[in-house]
Amino acid sequence: MRGKDPKPERSLGASAFARPWRFLKGVVDLDHLPEADRPEVAFAGRSNVGKSSLLNALVGQRALARASVTPGRTQEVNYFMADGVPLYLVDLPGYGFARAPKEKADAWTRLVAAYLAGRATLRRAFLLVDARHGLKPSDRDAMSLLDSSAVAYQVVLTKADKVGPTDLNAVISATTKALVAHPAATPGVWATSAQTGFGIAALRDEVARLVDM
Repeated sequence: MRGKDPKPERSLGASAFARPWRFLKGVVDLDHLPEADRPEVAFAGRSNVGKSSLLNALVGQRALARASVTPGRTQEVNYFMADGVPLYLVDLPGYGFARAPKEKADAWTRLVAAYLAGRATLRRAFLLVDARHGLKPSDRDAMSLLDSSAVAYQVVLTKADKVGPTDLNAVISATTKALVAHPAATPGVWATSAQTGFGIAALRDEVARLVDM
């Protein structure tokens, strides 16, 4: 099980994520992506997985990433940056919202697949999964898309504070076993809680390690 925070003096990512982060731009096609002048890490997940909350916790700001009032509405690839930090944080459109029409689901697949396949500066994708439910069919579809794009990805459980230790360990175990069948998946599952801060410092350090910050 991952998610245990290191001691503050050992934190690699604390200084970078303590800086003011800001929204750079949202794009709906690859022609409008920002210049590929630095590494980036992307965050994907179901529309109600808590992606905005996790991103806000990661940078220590309450409203950097704004959750849509209507899940599934945001259909843009959103970029965030901080001055002096050689990194883009990328928020991918949420997927799996039951009320989303088929054309929107198809548009999500086309946009995200094109981004994953064509962004050479992408270091890793973090696939967010609700710890209360574990992998759902739409999550497995996203994993297959990541596999086909040959993008290394890591599963991050959100809302770990909403389940007890036994249930959390069971979800981690089941998810770990499922990852074996996915060639692009990085071993290990991270457990986090945006509400309590559990696992957030460790995730910051992982991002910093990936991009040599």
